[in-house]
Amino acid sequence: MKTKVLMVCLGNICRSPLAEGILRSKVDPNKVTVYSAGTGGWHVGEQPDPRSIEVARKYGLDITYQRGRKFSAYDFETYDHIFVMDNSNYRDVTSLAKNEAEIAKVQLILDEIFPNENVDVPDPYYGGAFGFENVYKMLDEACDKIAARL
Repeated sequence: MKTKVLMVCLGNICRSPLAEGILRSKVDPNKVTVYSAGTGGWHVGEQPDPRSIEVARKYGLDITYQRGRKFSAYDFETYDHIFVMDNSNYRDVTSLAKNEAEIAKVQLILDEIFPNENVDVPDPYYGGAFGFENVYKMLDEACDKIAARL
């Protein structure tokens, strides 16, 4: 049985597509599936932000096949692990949970490298390319730890 992982950010065009692409590159696709979603539905059906595509490409990853979608309560039934990019995403996702078991599936992704510090992955949307580079590096480090555990 495959382990199913979902990466979640606000719009599903910057951080979570990068996290999806990074983690996919680090796990055995026969054992782990990775997808992403956003807490908002503004970008449903759209490709990731061109700056996310660019920084991913810089590191040898192609995320152009990804399309934005909105997180739903049904995702708790589908996914084993739900990694959110920031505390706001955590609140939005857990507010849809029906029970403690569903809440237990949700974790801030940077808890992997900053345990119990509640550190947010900064949203690079309004920043320049350097913000996307920093986000990539944070997510890459966190995904190394996730991949090793999975």
